[in-house]
Amino acid sequence: MPYSLTWLPEILRNAGLKVAEVEGWASRGRGDIGRIRGVMCHHTGTPNGGNMPTLNLLKMGRADLPGPLAQLGLGRDGTYYVVAAGRANHAGRGEWRGLASGNSSFIGIEAENGGRPGDSWPDVQMDAYWRGIAAILRHIGAGTDMCCGHREYALPPGRKPDPLFDMDFFRSSVRSVMQGIAETRPLIPATDTASGKRTLHRGARGADVIMVQKQVGILEDGRFGPSTEAAVRAFQRENSLVPDGIVGPKTWTAILSRPQVVAGLSSRTRRRQPIGAPPELTITTLGETG
Repeated sequence: MPYSLTWLPEILRNAGLKVAEVEGWASRGRGDIGRIRGVMCHHTGTPNGGNMPTLNLLKMGRADLPGPLAQLGLGRDGTYYVVAAGRANHAGRGEWRGLASGNSSFIGIEAENGGRPGDSWPDVQMDAYWRGIAAILRHIGAGTDMCCGHREYALPPGRKPDPLFDMDFFRSSVRSVMQGIAETRPLIPATDTASGKRTLHRGARGADVIMVQKQVGILEDGRFGPSTEAAVRAFQRENSLVPDGIVGPKTWTAILSRPQVVAGLSSRTRRRQPIGAPPELTITTLGETG
């Protein structure tokens, strides 16, 4: 059954953030969560490269700690991965502002980072961190004092090191976003300048959506809903792209270079040809081998 935090993707998207819904997220959790009082910041401490190599661990957990290990993962490119809508095992023993029920009271965000002194935080990732937390705090009616680092919450003191950055400066940056005085930095470009195509994600409509649906092999209704998003993720995996379900510059490049399905033929008798080429009928003999 769906858990309580099903509002997370919409809140983040409305803040202009890039969001990928992990399959099964709405019904994933260690039971439902309680009243949300704040947000807890973590880093993954994973030395692996890549955008979000820890995603599967956040979903499944470890041998000694079952997943999910956070409600949200934050990739190095600023993408939020929605992992769970229920309670997650992310906080452990601790206290912040009189609250000792971290897993039941705080949304956990695991940001991809090696967790070593000197490990860089890409600007786009840190900007998304501030803006995502600002959006959540605004939604739950909390101030920036209800944003804490795992190391600030954890007991005994020193039990956890994450995140390594200055939390006072971090909260100040979140406050600037909430007050509307932070620099505006749209994370999802409206248009891919190379192809001239607009970025598409859930909720989009129109001819470009139909083109994408045709290329990923689903019903061409011009509405970018859950089925289209799932098909786009599958297409992205097949093409070694980040499976975020968003059709941005790299995904558009892959789609536009893929042979086009010829309209008017059944799936068993049609072939693909480059986009822009005139359609050609192909006679196919079914059932022959060799």
